[in-house]
Amino acid sequence: MTAPSGTATSAALPDLQTERLSKRFGDFRAVDDLSFSVERGSFFSILGPSGCGKTTLLRIIAGFLSPDTGEVRIGGKTMHGVPPNKRPVNMVFQHLALFPMMSVGDNVAYGLTRRGVAKDEIKRRVGDMLERVSLPGSQDKRIEQLSGGQKQRVAIARSLVLEPTLLLLDEPLGALDLKLRDHMKIELKQLQAAIGTTFVYITHDQSEALVLSDHVAVMNEGRFEQIGTPQDLYYAPQTPFVAGFVGANNAVSGRASQVNGTMVTLASAKGLVITARAMGTARVGDTVQAFVRPEVASLSRTPAPFTEAGVPHYQARIDSLLFDGANSAVLLHEENSGTEFRIALPQTGHLSDLVVGERVHFGFDPQLAVCFATGNDHAR
Repeated sequence: MTAPSGTATSAALPDLQTERLSKRFGDFRAVDDLSFSVERGSFFSILGPSGCGKTTLLRIIAGFLSPDTGEVRIGGKTMHGVPPNKRPVNMVFQHLALFPMMSVGDNVAYGLTRRGVAKDEIKRRVGDMLERVSLPGSQDKRIEQLSGGQKQRVAIARSLVLEPTLLLLDEPLGALDLKLRDHMKIELKQLQAAIGTTFVYITHDQSEALVLSDHVAVMNEGRFEQIGTPQDLYYAPQTPFVAGFVGANNAVSGRASQVNGTMVTLASAKGLVITARAMGTARVGDTVQAFVRPEVASLSRTPAPFTEAGVPHYQARIDSLLFDGANSAVLLHEENSGTEFRIALPQTGHLSDLVVGERVHFGFDPQLAVCFATGNDHAR
């Protein structure tokens, strides 16, 4: 139900709203006119390459930096002039900054102690929070006794025990080894769902963003290219940058030689001709870029599967075999144009006996490839 104008309750407001935020460092625009909101209780990630402005944006939200223009509102209240220690926000950094001379319990209790909370209340809240992060009874342990994942949970518990409106996480899994990082992604997702605190998470790791998040903002050069669910970003990218940055992709550039409804046929400079689904408007003569994910293409030793299915196919030779279990793939080049492609191998083990130099056929449903117009010559 919509509240009458002027009587919206705080329950209806997003936990975080930014309006036209900008921040420059000299001539460099780190954050460029950003407006977005994060709904209460959600897991929101900001994904982008190094130097795109992610950390600057997070530090503005936390209050460590002031924007040149724009406003931050948390829980519907403006943060203009509010210092970091007065904002209903806590932050977890990649380097966790735990106090090694303190016990686990004292680390978690640190913020409560600074606030002057009664000792009995601190003991209760610390015990409850350690239970919630699956570290019950660990109050007396020393920090050096903990594994990397346990230290991560202590850092999160130390922030959550203060009951912030927002928990900001700045690449918190970056210092962990690969296997532990994969494990912690699942733990972090389950923890956020159980506790219900709004998480704003920044990362350059697309796997982290896709696995963890309800919504992801893809950031590039200070702006958001697209905000959407992980599925939106993966299957329906709105810009070439998102298509190329989120997930693996084979990119082919060329000129649109034919447009039939939403389907665009392009010819590359090397002579490769492919058809893909247009994301937006494209016209004959436009410079276009198509993206084909490795998993949407199929391999075969004969053209029969493609001709029977009526799917365009190409002849190629294998350059490399990349064995990585379920993520195994081949690198090959299309024989007529020399264009390189990465194609996923079937997880069934079929075609596991392929060898370098072998001739194969590959093809894909054009509906599963996407295409963007990147320029045109119509004005000439």
